[in-house]
Amino acid sequence: MLEPITIGILGLVVLFCLLLLRMPVGIAMIVVGIGGTWLLSLSVPFVRFLPYLRQFKSLLWENVSSYELSIVPLFILMGYITAEARLSSDLFKGLEALLSRLRGGVAMAAVTACGGFGAVCGSSLATAATMGKVALPELRAQGYAPRLAAGALAAGGTLGILIPPSVALVIYAVIVEGSILQMFQAAVIPGILAVLGFIAVIALSVRVNSSLAPVPKPMDADVRRQALRRLLPVVVIFGAIILGLGFGLFTPTPAASIGVFVITLYGFVLRWRTGEGLGCTGLLRAIRSTAVTAGMIYLILFGAEVLKGFFTRSGLPQALSDWAAMSGFEPMIVLIAMLLILIILGCFMESLAMILVVVPFFWPTLLVLNGGDFVSADNAAFGLTNDELKIWFGILALMVVEIGLITPPVGLNVFIISALAKDTPMGTIFYGVMPFLGAETLRVSLILMLPVLTLAIPRLMAG
Repeated sequence: MLEPITIGILGLVVLFCLLLLRMPVGIAMIVVGIGGTWLLSLSVPFVRFLPYLRQFKSLLWENVSSYELSIVPLFILMGYITAEARLSSDLFKGLEALLSRLRGGVAMAAVTACGGFGAVCGSSLATAATMGKVALPELRAQGYAPRLAAGALAAGGTLGILIPPSVALVIYAVIVEGSILQMFQAAVIPGILAVLGFIAVIALSVRVNSSLAPVPKPMDADVRRQALRRLLPVVVIFGAIILGLGFGLFTPTPAASIGVFVITLYGFVLRWRTGEGLGCTGLLRAIRSTAVTAGMIYLILFGAEVLKGFFTRSGLPQALSDWAAMSGFEPMIVLIAMLLILIILGCFMESLAMILVVVPFFWPTLLVLNGGDFVSADNAAFGLTNDELKIWFGILALMVVEIGLITPPVGLNVFIISALAKDTPMGTIFYGVMPFLGAETLRVSLILMLPVLTLAIPRLMAG
């Protein structure tokens, strides 16, 4: 009979093998969770294993009926309605009107629009796909070098996972039993730094190599006026959501509900006034797409609960925490090692699945390294309370997951942009992403050295 910890390690290996074989994430988690628990229970009669299986009906209901998780389908619906109403196009064209006088301005507009769309979408892959369809044709038509056009959009797509509201932040907060609102507040400054960093990369790139972007052409005054007129309500809606959540003016669930209502209403008004916007068919498509996506996420969450039960029974998370505490390594070294593992996994796994699989192992270990459950900031290893460590690590984890999405050889965002830019070789896109990868690495280093950049707003609002 194998030791429980050995069975836990084998389960983890099998899980990653199934994920590499492209088995749906939720199904893979359920298979490993049930199979591993059965192996742990081989010494008891099968009839005593049946109550374990019967608990799943209540476990599934607890996930679906959770009030905290109700914001997930609402934010997903908000993103789909935004895309159906073509507000993403209005956002990009309005920003283009503002920045087109700068060399590389259209690429800067594309990156900024990715950040704005990410605020109502919450998914990096969806942000890359949507903004790629909107901005890539314009960038190519104006003569931008393929490597800059595709690289900027692949990197800009990563903003969807961090800029609040973010589905990944919600799931992380639920896993570590943290405050969703505080996680959103903590993401504001890192998100702004990401957008500014990408803009700086574009500005520096076109200054060093002027062939990457064409000489700016003056935009027709009427076209500019129309674009700015269409931009204003989009900025007001998106900005209200970001700033309202960031400064605690409203809690996430009401914000999501109001956001869906306002964007839907504006989409219909836009359709009535201009013939463009949201129609009944588009609304139905958005609802159908939301049902499919939310169903997938709830299946993953259910699978994560099943998997967590197996790993808890195996004792693997506790063994990992004990090993880290007795290893003699500095806590910061262990944290950096965790971040490097997340970057590597981010090349192969979708961000939500990675958070659900990895964080239940990493967070208890960090908690032990920080000094335990009742440590104060004065005698904690990281100089932070456990609640502050929870926030700081969550932002760092999502930032390195962003890096994984554009890291060779298997950055998922790069594959999405490659599918849209079929005539651009994959190597060219990865080459174009490299300067943005450098900016991301610099930002992670900055947040790692200065936790206050993530904790400033939560501390201000709490105080």
